[in-house]
Amino acid sequence: MKKLAVFTFLVMSLFAFAVNITVFHINDTHAHAWPFADSNGNMIGGFSTIATMIDAERKVNPNVLFLHAGDINTGVPESDLVDAAADILALNRMKLDAVAVGNHEFDKSRDVLRKQMSWAKFDFLSANIYKDGEPFFTPYIIKEVGGVKVAIVGFTTEHTKILENVYSEDLEFKNVVEVAKQIIPEIRKQADVVIALTHLGVGQGYSDLYTTADQLAQNVEGIDLIIDGHSHTNMTSPMVVNGVPIVQASEWGKVLGRADIEVENGKVVKIDWQVIPVVQSKLVGKDEAGNNVYQTVVKENLAVKSVLSYFKQLGGSKLDTVIGTTEILLNGERADVRAKTTNLANLIADSMIWKTGADVALTNGGGIRASIKPGNITIRDVLTVLPFGNTLYVIELKGSDLQKVFEYAATIPNGQGGFLQVGGATWKAEGGKLTEVLVGGKPIDPEKTYKVVTNDYMAGGGDGYTMLKGQPGYNTFYVMADVLTEYIQKVLGGNVTNYDDKPRVERK
Repeated sequence: MKKLAVFTFLVMSLFAFAVNITVFHINDTHAHAWPFADSNGNMIGGFSTIATMIDAERKVNPNVLFLHAGDINTGVPESDLVDAAADILALNRMKLDAVAVGNHEFDKSRDVLRKQMSWAKFDFLSANIYKDGEPFFTPYIIKEVGGVKVAIVGFTTEHTKILENVYSEDLEFKNVVEVAKQIIPEIRKQADVVIALTHLGVGQGYSDLYTTADQLAQNVEGIDLIIDGHSHTNMTSPMVVNGVPIVQASEWGKVLGRADIEVENGKVVKIDWQVIPVVQSKLVGKDEAGNNVYQTVVKENLAVKSVLSYFKQLGGSKLDTVIGTTEILLNGERADVRAKTTNLANLIADSMIWKTGADVALTNGGGIRASIKPGNITIRDVLTVLPFGNTLYVIELKGSDLQKVFEYAATIPNGQGGFLQVGGATWKAEGGKLTEVLVGGKPIDPEKTYKVVTNDYMAGGGDGYTMLKGQPGYNTFYVMADVLTEYIQKVLGGNVTNYDDKPRVERK
């Protein structure tokens, strides 16, 4: 009997060290805290829907973590107008454990970021952002889950220094690989599982300049799992590099990532991963009055929904004001405005010239965040397209200096936010080299002084346009979204159909 008792104890001891941990994750939600319609009319995403899905697992599994891989901010007016209070308070109720600091966490002033961090009941993590020689954010946390110590360490793309120069210029963005090589061994001594929660992106075109998640996995040992964001990558299976699975959950809360980690005797023995579509309700038809009829797929979490409903109502009536109409799509799709001329980019640039009387308008494709669908155009639509609150900045530039702007723009790969959209000018490039610039149909005169209008982000050196910083000029404090609204109403009479989409940029 004594031998049997000892054997039973040993078996139970072994089982005591076998633990399954579930990690849910999202990334790049960009203010999409509320459900929204997909191309088929189904209502997808939404924090209240995601909360229900996670809570269902928590009811049967005590070993659950919930993580966000960065870019909570910027994209939906109801959130942008309140500095993402809606998102953060909802994430608090969802019991988020940590968020990686994304580049869009620097879209607004430092005071706003500090305010957001004070609201949050979760940690903002980044190990490679420094100020005055010290980490500016919490580098990592260690959570005990089912008796297992799980370390979560944050990393932020070094590209933030270029992308968000205005509100990050006093910070040092250290090389991610170099920092990781120092900190991961230290963390490894304290934890059984090491998760890198990163906002780096995978397979980025600028990977020679800024660390990507796959480069982190390739060059640093000791990481069990990388949960990434930034590149909005739609994965169906993990990217495995150097034995390390790298995962992303698309964008906007369209899907929920789930990693199931099996730990035995303090070591990770298996990681399974899947993405789960976040569908709140499906469109099943229309009623006799022509209204959409939906079938609920996932009931919304009422505690989270109540927070979001409050903020939705705050600015709803003003945001729904109609300012015009269009019979065609005004194209602001991410892949297009970062690679070519579109009618919406031209509309924005032309409104900038109209308001200021400038010779040339310069604006970054990454500042255009959405399309406007055919039908009525509302203030909400305009703020969704231009959510950053940027203002028009007028600069006087000699032709020789203006030439340098276009020379730099020619070096930016297609797909990057710094892609240059223009008004009053056209430009061509081949193989990363500028081949032609025309202003008002004429070549740039190196000695002439041009009146140039851009946005305050680029004027401050954002997206690498450092040659604009410090040039003679002034901030008009005209908000771009207001200028576009005024242009649509006063110049176009509210009718935006068939707006100019002729190429102003040609690249080979």
